[in-house]
Amino acid sequence: MKRDISIAVVCGGKSRESEVSRVSGKCVTEALEKNYKNVTLMELDESIGKNLSAEKVDVVFPVLHGVPGEDGTFQGFLDVLGLPYVGSGVLASAFAIDKVVAKSIFTKYGLPVAPDVVLTKTECPSVEEVVERIGGDVVVKPAGGGSAIGVTFCGDAREIDVAVEEAFNYGDRVLVEKRIEGKEITVGILERNGVEALPVIEVRTPTGSWYDFEHRYTPGLSEHIIPAPISADAYKRVQILATMAHKVLSCRDLSRVDFVLPDRGEPVVLEVNTIPGMTPTSLYPDAARAAGISFEELVVYFVERAFERAVSSRK
Repeated sequence: MKRDISIAVVCGGKSRESEVSRVSGKCVTEALEKNYKNVTLMELDESIGKNLSAEKVDVVFPVLHGVPGEDGTFQGFLDVLGLPYVGSGVLASAFAIDKVVAKSIFTKYGLPVAPDVVLTKTECPSVEEVVERIGGDVVVKPAGGGSAIGVTFCGDAREIDVAVEEAFNYGDRVLVEKRIEGKEITVGILERNGVEALPVIEVRTPTGSWYDFEHRYTPGLSEHIIPAPISADAYKRVQILATMAHKVLSCRDLSRVDFVLPDRGEPVVLEVNTIPGMTPTSLYPDAARAAGISFEELVVYFVERAFERAVSSRK
């Protein structure tokens, strides 16, 4: 028998990641419809408040990628409306999407991160200064956003100059990080009996490529190796660091923490994603399945958790 809770799955919007969000939203909606009577897929647009009110929604399931759905703006809107929702709140969302802020928090709590230089449109060190501080083998990325949009790998000053100019198209701050060579590793976090690290995944792409937007969302262009074939010590360490990253940013319900694991030395924390993708090629659902949790069970769990949180707050 289907449960009588009204759920709004919110996706889309105007971010550069909106199409991916819509795929995630469709997948979540279809899974929830197997267990609930009233599930509505909604677009994040100027009518969202009216639509949420009209449907008398009990729980909102945001499946939004990028700004304004993943940066705390939409979460604050839901808080004002008094609507319970799946996932992190305003502060954690804002912290996580801002790579500069997130890295400062990680550093404060002793999590390993890559050396970097932060550039702004009003305070922009020369390329020569950047190279002098962290070398010419770097990764240039917008300070906000996700899905590897605007990210460029560079090997010399000329490439850095071009990449920085491109990254400024996505925001007012740019992060230039020393490139760390190693395996691309990700760890999903699930709050279930405490903060639990899901099985570790190594992401592999064809030689000469990396896990960019195309390889993330095109079936067949990336391989998810579960469990990641790394040493037992490294496996345990990335799970511990992922759990710490989730906690120090005050994330809630779920997150996905990305790393680079060099051949020698500590894993390096890259970023925390508070609303991981829920598409057929997404990493988080794969990690959950490896832990014995089907996609259907996963999304139901998140809805029930958000609903119970709301019920408890009213007591």
